This record gives sequence, structure tokens and C-alpha cells, in this order.
Amino acid sequence: MAERMTDVTPEDVAMAQVRIAGQVHRTPLIQSETLNKALGHRIIFKAENLQRIGAFKLRGATNTLKALQEQNALSDSVCAFSSGNHAQAVAYAARALGVKATIFVPQQASGLKIAATRACGAEVVVTETRQVAEAAVADYIERGATFVHPYDNPHVIAGQGTACLEALQDGVEADAVFAPCGGGGLMSGTWLATRLARPQAKVFACEPGMANDAHRSVQSGEIVRLNETPMTIADGVRTLAVSERTLSYLRQLDGFYEVDEREIILWTQWLTHLLKLTIEPTSAMCMAGVQRWLRTQTGPRTVLVILSGGNIGADTQRQIWAEDHLLNWPL
Repeated sequence: MAERMTDVTPEDVAMAQVRIAGQVHRTPLIQSETLNKALGHRIIFKAENLQRIGAFKLRGATNTLKALQEQNALSDSVCAFSSGNHAQAVAYAARALGVKATIFVPQQASGLKIAATRACGAEVVVTETRQVAEAAVADYIERGATFVHPYDNPHVIAGQGTACLEALQDGVEADAVFAPCGGGGLMSGTWLATRLARPQAKVFACEPGMANDAHRSVQSGEIVRLNETPMTIADGVRTLAVSERTLSYLRQLDGFYEVDEREIILWTQWLTHLLKLTIEPTSAMCMAGVQRWLRTQTGPRTVLVILSGGNIGADTQRQIWAEDHLLNWPL
């Protein structure tokens, strides 16, 4: 299958890193000695749950708005649709630049993330569905607002890639890199960063089995769009479809792992316990993929996992802890 031409390069990720320096945290690398000994491998976590606004999304939003500002193309208002973390990111980045933000969020989104977006100074419009949220931005764009897409934007992709680039620059000699996949912005940026800083490393995506539109799109070679919001507990990846732009990068990954809801909850509990951090189910999902990949390896490996966020509302916490999975070691 021939590779498609793409419009974001590894060098764009390096430029994004320079552009957003000082505006985002250079987040730490975390390990669990207990986990590493049990697996017989080294797992290094890039803790974007400790990022400002509690998620990697700030990187892409900040890079986008600052790039547009450099080009004198940033209007005095911005708009976006989001299921949560992108909403906070755009609101925070807009406030930092003195720009008004209006965010459309489906009612299925985390109440915590909606409240946090309002706390960042944005006007939040809660819609009945994700489809309505996506459609509602059109009116604001016609009025002249700058639209920041959560993943189908070259500046967003480049900005998201800076999380992986930092980790590799900080000395992670990864044999493989794992990250969660929703719309594909983080995965696209992660693939680009890896090509720049450690091209020999493999890159894998993880996705909920009940929200597997990205994997199905890669398998079919064309975009598969979900008819309604998938109610996976991994609310950070409740997207309806990838874009042509992100699909062109996803097709170049080394593989996908689909993860069921029980696995997501199990690893959310265990990573919270082992790392002593608040970790979204979307982030923890990757450990199921890591575990499966390591079973195919014949020697010790070093794996980089992008922990995408740490914003969890009370309802999600209750779902996570409804059953205690810490009584049985998952390995």
C-alpha cells in the first residue's frame, strides 16, 4: 500500500517544542520498580497527567494559537468542540493569549472537565450529542472565530508530538512507544517525534474495543465513522472518526491493540496504585497493549508509555472502583 503525502514533518514537532517552551510543563518520567521486576522489562511513563490542565492536549492547543499569532492569523475569539481535555486546553491557551474562547461539549462529557473548562474562562455550550457539538462550531467559524480542531490540524499534531520528543530527548532508549488513540492527533505526533529522535523504535496505538473506529479505518484503508458516541470508560477517546490527515499517519504505525473495558479499569487501578498518580482510563489502557506486545519478545525491552491525562470525575471514579482489582496481580 503506497504511503500518502502528509503535511506535518518531524521537524515541525521540533519547531513546536521551541514555540511552546515556557508555556507548558516539561513533564517528568516515572517508573515502577515493582512493575519492571514483575515484567522483566523497563516501562517508562511520560506523565502528561501532571501537565498544566492535567493532559497533553495543552501542547497542541498552545502550538496552534501561538503559530497563528506569529502569522497574524489569530482572531480575537476561538472555538472548538471536545469531549473534555481539548476543551480545557483551548480555554487555557486562549486565556494566556487574551483571546475569548467558546467551547461546544456533548452532555456525555465529564462534568469535571466541563467545570474546569469554564474555570479557564471559556464560554461552554453543552450539546445533546457529539454530532451536535461538531456541527455547532460552523456558525462561529462563519462569524470569524478561529477554529481549533482537536486533531485534524497540523499545528495540533506537531504540538502533541512534543510529549514523546521530550521523553526521547531525556534519554529514554525506547524499543517501542505506546499511546492511546482517539482522533489520532497524539498518535500522529508521537509517530513523527519517534521518527525524529529514535527511528528504530516501534510505535503502537491502543484503542477501546467498543470505540475501535481508528483501527477499523486502518484495516479498511478508508475512514470508518461511528454513528453515535461510544460510551467507553476511556472518555478521552470518544471520538466518532479519525481524519484523512491523521489516518495517513496511523497507517504507518507498527500496530494497534484493542482493549476491552475490564482491562481498561484493571490497569487504571493498578497504575494508580503502582505509580501513586491520578491516571485517566484513557492513559492506563496502553498497559494492556504493552503487556501483549511484551509476550511476543524474546529479550528485555524498554517501553515508553504516554500517560495522556489525569482528569477523572466522580462518576468515572465510581465506575473504576466498583470492583476491586488490586487483590489479584494482573501479570
